Amino acid sequence: MTASVSLITFDLDDTLWDVKPALVAADAAQWQYLSERFPHATLRELADQHASTLRAEILAEQPQLAHHISQFREAFIYRLLLRSGQSKTDAASAASEAFSAFYAQRHKVSLFEDAATVLRSLSQDYLLGALTNGNADVRKTPITRYFRYAWRAEEFGMSKPDTALFHSVFEQAGVSANEVIHVGDCHNNDVAGAIAAGAKAVWFNPDGGTSDIADATITRLADLPSTIAALASAKPS
Repeated sequence: MTASVSLITFDLDDTLWDVKPALVAADAAQWQYLSERFPHATLRELADQHASTLRAEILAEQPQLAHHISQFREAFIYRLLLRSGQSKTDAASAASEAFSAFYAQRHKVSLFEDAATVLRSLSQDYLLGALTNGNADVRKTPITRYFRYAWRAEEFGMSKPDTALFHSVFEQAGVSANEVIHVGDCHNNDVAGAIAAGAKAVWFNPDGGTSDIADATITRLADLPSTIAALASAKPS
């Protein structure tokens, strides 16, 4: 293991896979469950009509759910069902089961080209950790074997780019910030957040572009091992 870098952390959605197909399938599974359980309720239409109001009500009562997206989704479904006239008991059980239907599909992801190969290569020399603002659990995906750590922002009650989140996961991994390289597609959450926390950052930007703060920018995951090697071997400025 290279002495200067011990841990590489990865964002997940849109860094290792295209999140949209999984979310579309997950959302469809949620609504299919609800439509089968409550065939006479127009829940999709009700959600479209009252989404903003329901979100505002939930966050006013439970502001912490802004950083707990799984709990927020279940709370939204529960409140929607109450609005449609369901009992609290039925709404609670259905909200839980609808979220389970969503979550099962959430992890049926299609990896980007070279993602598995790159992770396999890097895991031979570094500890790998997943650090996501989303609710995907890398342990439920085909690439779980490459990751020593799996962190979701909702487990901490804060989200990237909050430096406290980065520092918390570094502490859990037993490393200093200067031993970490974070890889992600979001310039603000991943790049700016990691650098503000004292780590290095690689911006994965398939569309191309430049960054004034990223330690490196790549357009292909295949370029990541050589990029990591270069950063790990670079002498501190």
